[in-house]
Amino acid sequence: MTEYDYIIIGGGASGLLLADALGSDPFFKEKRIVLFEKQRQKGNDRTWCFWESGSGPFDALVYKKWDVIRFRGPEFERSIPMAEYTYKMIRGADFYEEYHRRLQLYPNIEVRYEAVESLEESETAAWITTTIGSYSAPRVLSSVAFQSPSSLMRPYPVLKQHFLGWFIRTEEAVFDPEAATFMDFSIPQMGNTRFMYILPFSPTEALVEYTLFSEALLQKSEYEDALKSYITSDLTEKGYEIQETEQGSIPMTVNDFTRANSAHITHIGIAGGWAKPSTGYTFWNTRKQIPKVVDALKKGNAPRLKQPFKFWHYDRLLLDVLARENPSGNRVFSMMFRSLDPELILKFLNEETSLAEDFQIINASPKGMFIRAFWKALIRSPY
Repeated sequence: MTEYDYIIIGGGASGLLLADALGSDPFFKEKRIVLFEKQRQKGNDRTWCFWESGSGPFDALVYKKWDVIRFRGPEFERSIPMAEYTYKMIRGADFYEEYHRRLQLYPNIEVRYEAVESLEESETAAWITTTIGSYSAPRVLSSVAFQSPSSLMRPYPVLKQHFLGWFIRTEEAVFDPEAATFMDFSIPQMGNTRFMYILPFSPTEALVEYTLFSEALLQKSEYEDALKSYITSDLTEKGYEIQETEQGSIPMTVNDFTRANSAHITHIGIAGGWAKPSTGYTFWNTRKQIPKVVDALKKGNAPRLKQPFKFWHYDRLLLDVLARENPSGNRVFSMMFRSLDPELILKFLNEETSLAEDFQIINASPKGMFIRAFWKALIRSPY
């Protein structure tokens, strides 16, 4: 069995960001670190989006950015220039290429392209078994959950943000490349919170994504039918070509994923509960969590990362509302975007607001639904 000081499982955003952070920190210079990734070439399998003020550490990788966001509700539409924030997008293929290039510069970090089949631990270490061999380390950091997640999905509601996106090229110019459509709720809701999300790259190219917040996934044909209908009825009557696709499902819950951690195993990324519970956004949260993980490892501690207290409660109430009154999600977001500065909403979703700013968000929300959710939360009603 080959021994390391740290094993990282998974070469997605959390695994690569963590490996780079360890490799660039002199504290870990003498530590043997290995990252396991089952695919040598993942291609452009996903996109990551986030918003931030001014320049940032990922700007060299940003494929496209927008200073205007668009929101479309059932009865109104707003295109709002942003002064403070910029909405940014990174392509998966560009991210993987850059971070694998970085890892090659660290002599103490090894990348092994082997599928991990099991993860176990003893009193002194954890070990993994792959398709090729066995490896051990005192600390394993895994973006893959090897136990059934059902044991973690209680006592609070669990929804999914699930989506299918098409990168399309149209025959005619139909997109405003300077404005990203954050949410378009004009589509049929059919008993769920459903919206279209559009990231335009040029007048004829965009990512168009059909997104739902709900408990159950759809058949692939249902996502495809919704995309076809929207593109042909709302965007263009002429032809279009699908160039790439992306599909995913992200858990939306405030349940404590850190319960799956142990003395020698820490889960990271979505498996660690790093997705923002009320929106599913993960990349920016991951960026904020990585320094905390590194700091804990330098102190010899097992990382124990949890969401800030007040934002955990805000997310819990919103998820309670969406779980109990799922078709009303469009009303919740429409009321906020109709009456508030969208930059305040984005600041709130980034968990950067003050109590006074929180009150503005709460005051603009449909109070009846949240009051019902608040009282039900107090009596801990079962789901």
